[in-house]
Amino acid sequence: ITSIMNRVRNLKNKYRNEENITDEFNYTKISADTTDNSGTVNQIMMTTNSPEDWLCFLLKLEKKGVPQMNVSLLNRLIGRYSQAVTALPAEKYSQDESYARILVRFAELKALQDPEEARDQFHLARLNCKKFAFVHVAFAQFELSQENEKKCKQILQKAVECSAVPLELLETALQNLHLKKKQLLSDEEK
Repeated sequence: ITSIMNRVRNLKNKYRNEENITDEFNYTKISADTTDNSGTVNQIMMTTNSPEDWLCFLLKLEKKGVPQMNVSLLNRLIGRYSQAVTALPAEKYSQDESYARILVRFAELKALQDPEEARDQFHLARLNCKKFAFVHVAFAQFELSQENEKKCKQILQKAVECSAVPLELLETALQNLHLKKKQLLSDEEK
């Protein structure tokens, strides 16, 4: 029985390696069924499990539509971002820009469903990735969209105090807040 089980395991591994690594990991053959990319997710988790690979996969998934207009896509994205956040330990990746971008985008997507949960996710992103100015600006933008101008300003000022980079990004956001603009950063400033 052990011999048979080992042989079955070897065949499964051989099939998985030949099919999945060449096709799914390289993203050349993502399933036509866009609702389930579990093969790609499993491959990322079993091989590199890096923030860069997760971010690449998640951004490709986002190109499938507009989450604000498609509840099914929004739920799928939130589920996949949640998987990525769970799979990537903060203590290992807190200095990684791709990891920070995953945390911020996850919080932005959560904001479309539940502002309180989104606020928690933004806190988590800011706590784990303080050095990135864009993390603070995204949280401040969220608070501004919730009409919490005072909280928005506090977040930006604390980001300056903790030396988040680039400082120019924070200064621009503070200036736009002072000018009462609804967007802290224009698309080109981002």
